[in-house]
Amino acid sequence: MIFKKHKKQTLDEKLNNLRAGVLGSNDGILTVVGVLFSVGVATTNPFTIFIAGLSDLLACAFSMAGGKYASVSSQRDTEESAVAREAQLLKTDFSGERQDVIDYYMKRGISQETSTEIADDLLTKNPLQTMVSVKYDLEIGKYMSPWSAAFSSLVSAAAGGTLPLLAMTLLPAELKWSGTIVAVIIAVALTGFLSAKLGNGMVKVAIIRNVIVGILTMFIHYFVGIIFGHYF
Repeated sequence: MIFKKHKKQTLDEKLNNLRAGVLGSNDGILTVVGVLFSVGVATTNPFTIFIAGLSDLLACAFSMAGGKYASVSSQRDTEESAVAREAQLLKTDFSGERQDVIDYYMKRGISQETSTEIADDLLTKNPLQTMVSVKYDLEIGKYMSPWSAAFSSLVSAAAGGTLPLLAMTLLPAELKWSGTIVAVIIAVALTGFLSAKLGNGMVKVAIIRNVIVGILTMFIHYFVGIIFGHYF
């Protein structure tokens, strides 16, 4: 095996898991509240509404986890393949690999003489890491764990979906609609804030965007429930 297992997560891995968690939570909130609003308009039976919301929460959580696992596994396989390819090239075409490193630094404005010295020094110390860094901008052994990403998505999607589910089923009848709307707006605003902070984006824009999407989601599913509720 080319990659070694690391028990301790790197900062990048932790940030990736946090991003996956924030996105999973946001999806959980919106998918569950969408089902709750559609079903809640079509029927007043609280048990039916709860079961519909719970079923969607579980489906969303496991779907997010499965999708994240497949995505990260594919990324990991690609990285391992790239490292294996460079390891083979270092054995069969070392001069070509050396020239690639020289060209890499020359393209960044460094003279040929200095670039050659840098390439020789790096290839002497850690040839495989040098090649994957130059060609693919990778660091050997530092990649996101598929299981960790899947678990993060599973838990966060379930946690996000739990909020509107509890609001819709536990609040008094006269408050369940308005209370759920307020809870969802606050929740998606928070996920927008966190996603912007983790991605170094514009916080205000991210919050507004998330709130608008949340309101539209509730609005659309509410009227879907009204339209189809008349036929059943």
